[in-house]
Amino acid sequence: MRVVSLVPPATEIICRLGLADLLVGVSHLCDFPAEVVASLPRVTRSAIPTDLLATELDWVLSTRLRRGDSLFTLDEAALISLAPDLIITQDLCDPGVASFDDVCVLAKRLPGNSQIVSLTMPDCDDTDYDVMTIAEAIGYPERGRRLRDQIRTRLARVQMTIAGRPRPKVVTLEWLDPPYTAGRLAAEIVRMAGGNELLSRADGHSVPVSWQQIHAVQPDVIVLLLAGHSAQAAERCWKTCQLPREWRAIPAIREQRVYTLDARPLSLRPSARMVDRIEQMAYLLHPTCFKEQCHA
Repeated sequence: MRVVSLVPPATEIICRLGLADLLVGVSHLCDFPAEVVASLPRVTRSAIPTDLLATELDWVLSTRLRRGDSLFTLDEAALISLAPDLIITQDLCDPGVASFDDVCVLAKRLPGNSQIVSLTMPDCDDTDYDVMTIAEAIGYPERGRRLRDQIRTRLARVQMTIAGRPRPKVVTLEWLDPPYTAGRLAAEIVRMAGGNELLSRADGHSVPVSWQQIHAVQPDVIVLLLAGHSAQAAERCWKTCQLPREWRAIPAIREQRVYTLDARPLSLRPSARMVDRIEQMAYLLHPTCFKEQCHA
C-alpha cells in the first residue's frame, strides 16, 4: 500500500505502528520521526513567509485566520505523481490542515482508486481512536490494538500517581509577543497531568492576553510551549520579556516554577507521543508525588 499523510499526527502514528515503509509522501509540517520524513516528498507548501519577526508573524497569521485562508496549499502535481492508495487527512474547518473538500476533488483525478481516511483528533482523549482508525485503514488492526493499549496503560499510571493531589493553578503560553493563552491541546495536557489551566478558553482557541491578566490570576506554575521553539529558544524569549515589577509576587515567579518546554517535535498535536508530554507535565506539576513513587 502507498500512503500519503497530510496530517502530522497520522504520520507519527503510522511510524509508531512500524509501518513507515508504506509512506510515500507527507505534509511539509510532518517533522517526526526526522529520520523517516526527511527523505519523503512533501505534498503541501506553507503559505506563510519564513523570514518574519514575531510581531509580523502574529499579524500575518491573524489576518489569514480572520479571512479564513488556509495556512498552506496542496501540491497537486506532487500528489498526482505519487499515486497513493490511501490519503489520510482531517475533516475539520481548520486553516492549519488541507481542506477535506480539496483533497476529495483532487483524489478523483489521481490514477487508480485512492481511498481517503479523515481523522477527527479534537483532543488527547481521542488519540487512541485515531490509532485504530489508521491501523484498520492500512490493514494492521492488531498493531493498532497493541499501541492503543500501551497508551492507555501509561495514561492510567499517571492518573493513579496524581490521584487526590491538589491541582496547581497553571498558565500555559503558546506565544509571548504578544502573550497568547494555551489552545485546546495544551490545556488538555495540563488537565490530564493534574493541573488547572486558568486562561484557556472553552472554545479551545488560543487568544492574546495582557500581562496584567496573567498577573491577576496568580498562577502557581507558568508553562511556555512557544510554537515552533525549542526549550532553549523559549527560555531566551522569556528572559528578554520586560515584566512588570509586581510580577515578583506571582507564586510561579516567586517559587521559580516557570518551565520552558520544547514545542517543536510536539507542535501541540494529538499524536501517539502525546502521552510523553502528559507524563513530562505531570512530573513538573507534581514533582513530590513522582519522587515518592520512585522511593516506594
